[in-house]
Amino acid sequence: MGGNSFGKAFRVTTFGESHGRGVGAVIDGCPSRIPLCEDDFTEEMARRRPGRTPLDTPRSEADRVEILSGVFEGLTTGAPIALLIPNQDVESGPYEVLRTLFRPGHADCAYYEKYGHFDFRGGGRSSARETAARVAAGVVAQKVLGPLNIRIIAYTLEMGGVRVDHVDLNAVHDNPFCSPDRGVVDKMRDALVKARQAGDSIGGIVEVRIVGCPAGLGEPVFDKLSADLAKAAMSVGAVKGVEIGEGFAVAGLRGSQNNDPILPAGFRTNHAGGILGGISNGDDIVLRAAVKPIPSIAMEQDTIDRERRPARLRLEGRFDTCAVPRVAPVLKAMAALVLADHWLRKKSIS
Repeated sequence: MGGNSFGKAFRVTTFGESHGRGVGAVIDGCPSRIPLCEDDFTEEMARRRPGRTPLDTPRSEADRVEILSGVFEGLTTGAPIALLIPNQDVESGPYEVLRTLFRPGHADCAYYEKYGHFDFRGGGRSSARETAARVAAGVVAQKVLGPLNIRIIAYTLEMGGVRVDHVDLNAVHDNPFCSPDRGVVDKMRDALVKARQAGDSIGGIVEVRIVGCPAGLGEPVFDKLSADLAKAAMSVGAVKGVEIGEGFAVAGLRGSQNNDPILPAGFRTNHAGGILGGISNGDDIVLRAAVKPIPSIAMEQDTIDRERRPARLRLEGRFDTCAVPRVAPVLKAMAALVLADHWLRKKSIS
């Protein structure tokens, strides 16, 4: 109960709130003797942190991961691994108005209906700050997957209506928007600036590509690999839609168009997105996630208070204009958690 844990063989529980003392994760089921140190987290945590563009939230967090348990002499011990990411740059004052008012587009009203009491500062538990713990846990998952030589890449496919024309995986990390197409970076920046000037926000699409995943991961019925990947992506607060392979486009195709012919060397096409019957088929796994516009905007909006009386709200505080580039490393981490879980489950039966 509680919905704060994910996975079965490789199980992750996250904790903490946006303006609390910190966020973190406890990982149970990690095999022993895997090299792990605090420096291993630096690169992935930096990709999720704000500050990649001038229009990111000015909140500045070091996001230095502290390993509290489960590692001895640089190796995992098989015991639960506890990771802590302290909050160091908290400004709660602007959120005091949310003691009584709900923010449109945020989880405030839903949390109030469920719990009757919650930490409203910066979004509390529903804040994107929680995803820092997921990224940290994803680093450990990628360590577990190390022997398989799986490569997971997440990038911006579309942002603010600007879609990439082609995908160059080598370009993803050399621009602030995680775009695999250098030719559209300026257009993405323009869309971001225009939204910010209007006091508004924009959304987009993140694509996750998993290269080198072996065939045979996933369970055949309820725990399909596709189902768990979809759940992993949809568990990220900003994600409102997920598709794998051709996704919704299959509705307009015939079987002869959608089937992937099987040749001795492998599949001729990959409309299935690397998963058949809920089990990986050895081809690239391709997942796309629709990311909603940031709900915290500078425009005045209609809302209600906790007594359901009408009110007007103009938000103050530190907000992003677009979450898409920062969601990419989170979805990469979630994909790693799913793959590590299913890899360990497969090893237990074969």
